[in-house]
Amino acid sequence: MLTDITIGQYFPGTSFLHRLDPRVKIVLLFALIVAIFAFDTPGAYAALTGLTLCLAAASTVPMTLLFKSVRPLWWLLAFTFLMHLGGTPGEVIARVWIFDLTWEGLVKGLFLCLRLVLLILLSSLLTFTTSPLMLTDALERLLRPLRCFGVPAHELAMMMTIALRFVPTLIEETDKIMKAQQARGADFTSGNFFRRLYSLTPILVPLFISAFRRADELAMAMEARCYRGGNGRTRMKEMKIGRPDYAATIFVVLFLATLGALKWSGI
Repeated sequence: MLTDITIGQYFPGTSFLHRLDPRVKIVLLFALIVAIFAFDTPGAYAALTGLTLCLAAASTVPMTLLFKSVRPLWWLLAFTFLMHLGGTPGEVIARVWIFDLTWEGLVKGLFLCLRLVLLILLSSLLTFTTSPLMLTDALERLLRPLRCFGVPAHELAMMMTIALRFVPTLIEETDKIMKAQQARGADFTSGNFFRRLYSLTPILVPLFISAFRRADELAMAMEARCYRGGNGRTRMKEMKIGRPDYAATIFVVLFLATLGALKWSGI
């Protein structure tokens, strides 16, 4: 279901994660994503899974809403698992057609699926606990040093946040168009692959028209408010790094050091 896609949604709250500085959250998220790829031992994955679940519980975001972000990618998880299950050499569990299912492929497939789930959950926690406006300001601040090389930091941050913000809107619009077409007798499920692909035309055409109309309305609204980029702009609330941000940074550094020790000891 399209309504299961939660990319770009914000869940208001007053939890510890909500109160952290957005810049700190982005940097710590990047560090944890690097850790997911760098530390591949069972002990490290157990620690990363435990940390992710603790962060999810501390964020006060409903678990059902958080795990909905994983549901649209179940086919990618299943494909990844089956590819490694039947394509990794090792001790054979069973033989299915021309594929040998191995214990090594089973373990590797489970670890890779867990890696993808952790990536999705941690990224979703960032968007669920950070408003689009704060996310824009944080991205601009982090990209500001690149302005010395001619990189338009403000414009890039604005485009990324607008794209992220309009994902739920476009998903909702697509769902409405599909229901309207189905009420008129459209069928999107029967027939072969090419027939089903052709049946999406009544959805794509009005969706593109709606997207361009929304983009034009947004541009006119920004022009009416005299928007001229980031030069000379001020903010009602300036971001400040406080004690909770330092505490979270120290905790993540110690956690990464622990993961390094686990990998070095082979656990």
